[in-house]
This record gives sequence, C-alpha cells and structure tokens, in this order.
Amino acid sequence: MSRISLIAAMALGGLVACSTLATAQDSNATPDAKKGGKRGPQTIEQQMERLAPLKLTDEQKPKVQALLKESSKKRQEIFNDSSIDRSQMREKMQPIMEEQNKKLKAILTEEQFKQYQELAARGKKGGKKKADAPTQ
Repeated sequence: MSRISLIAAMALGGLVACSTLATAQDSNATPDAKKGGKRGPQTIEQQMERLAPLKLTDEQKPKVQALLKESSKKRQEIFNDSSIDRSQMREKMQPIMEEQNKKLKAILTEEQFKQYQELAARGKKGGKKKADAPTQ
C-alpha cells in the first residue's frame, strides 16, 4: 500500500512541476506577443504583408521590397547609434521616411499611394480602427 502511495505522490509531484514550468514559460512571453503583435522594427516581410491591401503588381513588389530594405537599413543604423537620444533619433529618421515616401510615390499608382498614406496614418494612430478589427 505504501508503495502505491509513493508512486502516486511522485506522479502528482511530476504533474505539479510540469504545470509550473509551462506557466513560467507562458509568463515569459511579452505582453505584446500575447496580443499577437511585437513592438520594434518590422521585418521586410511584415512590412510587405502590411502593404497587401495595395495589391502590388509583380513588377512593383521587388521595387517596393528593395526600397523598404534600403530604408530599414538606414533606420537601423540610426537606431543602433547609442550616442543620440530619442528626439535626435526621430529627427534623423524623418528625412529617411520622406525619401521613402517620395520613392514609393514614383513606384505606386496614384490610388495605391493614397491608400498607402491612409495605412500609414492609421498606423500612427495605433493600429486598426475598431470597426476594422477582427472579432474573436
């Protein structure tokens, strides 16, 4: 009888230990990751995905991708410069964004660029509007 009690206690202890580990791993996830998003620089693929509503042509896609890669590289260089503060960083990134917009305007159609500006404005306000947000 004591042998069965010992085995049951060990099994129960193992379950408790495993559930504690699973909970600990879950709590290590960042709050943004739990919401389905991640703060910080987006990958080129994520940026292209975000531009999907523009319905880029096969001819436009590589041009836009190259432009995003170029802009991202420039922004990353500024971001990695630890000698400047946030306001200086913002000042240095502004011309990069303006240049990117100018080049995008040359690649996209007038309608696509208008749509792009709406997407960008929505992103600055904190994401999708509630009406556009997916329901769960």
